[in-house]
Amino acid sequence: MPATRTFLGRGLAAAAALPLLAVVLTACGYGSQAKDESVAPAAKGEKVDGLDTVKIGYFPNLTHATALVGHQEGIIQKELGGTKLSAATFNAGPSEIEALNAGSIDIGFIGPSPSINGYVKSKGESLRIIGGSASGGVKLVVNPKKIKTLADVKGKKIATPQHGNTQDVAFLNWIAEQGWKVDAQTGKGDVSVVRTENKVAPNAYLSGSVDGAWVPEPTASKLVSDGAKVLLDESDLWPDKKFVITNIIVSQKFLREHPDVVEAVLRGTVKTNKWINANPDKAKASANAKLQELTGKALPPKVIDPAWKSIRFTDDPLAATLDAQADHAVKAGLLPQVDLAGIYDLKPLNKVLGAEGAPEVFDAGLGVK
Repeated sequence: MPATRTFLGRGLAAAAALPLLAVVLTACGYGSQAKDESVAPAAKGEKVDGLDTVKIGYFPNLTHATALVGHQEGIIQKELGGTKLSAATFNAGPSEIEALNAGSIDIGFIGPSPSINGYVKSKGESLRIIGGSASGGVKLVVNPKKIKTLADVKGKKIATPQHGNTQDVAFLNWIAEQGWKVDAQTGKGDVSVVRTENKVAPNAYLSGSVDGAWVPEPTASKLVSDGAKVLLDESDLWPDKKFVITNIIVSQKFLREHPDVVEAVLRGTVKTNKWINANPDKAKASANAKLQELTGKALPPKVIDPAWKSIRFTDDPLAATLDAQADHAVKAGLLPQVDLAGIYDLKPLNKVLGAEGAPEVFDAGLGVK
């Protein structure tokens, strides 16, 4: 097992991290409110651990398609039997973490930055990452009239979803690797990093106020449909072209009190990912149907087709890449050194994978002892 990084004390790190990390969002970054929505399909059969309801949070976004499809197709509910899956959708990482801490949800699908944020702010007491969901789906898209090569990015205005969010960290790290300088707080330097919400980015691009964007799907493909070109796929920067974009987290209290329910949900997510990968076109349609139900609008083919192809659905949380993302944030000056030991508990997932005849996954030395 890989050695854990050396960090500062957890309490010191949490205190230092609060001002910055309070603004860290998930990859999606649309707003901050939760939306309760109906339970479907109906629960049937025996309740798991005698529990009436398990409350699951996720985003109405393609990078959360494991949740979208697993809910839409009833795959997760089937594993829960008579225990109802009650879902709430969120548009921002902090609100989902707050809901987890308040007990409004028990399990959530969320990006790496808010996972780290929630763990650090609680001094390692609030959550565990219990599984993976998605990898990839992040691109640097640019105005082809202004930017033709990677070197042309210097001196241009590039949008990221928010200060300190997952894509902002990735872009700042890429800039540093080019040998360019940018002040991480102001976004000013050899490249102008313009923090712009994903839902605003297309209009910012069309107006010319930004020359491109480092953004997740489907925002990247929406920009391409507006005339932008893909200059870089972030997957190309990672070993095996894999990096975590969506985790599955659980309240530590809920994990202690209802391990059988957690295991049932994980069986559902593992079976959902298997179905998605075996039936990509049906899964894409299912995800889009759920998006239409939740947001009132389906994604058009010119957006969802290329976006879907760039996301990989995986049970592996790709722990080493979360560890690397934390390092990138530290190097950029966006995050103090923190102790992430114990952020993962992959024992329930590995039990499920073993029963499915699938190989186990690893926590990069950051698991509970």
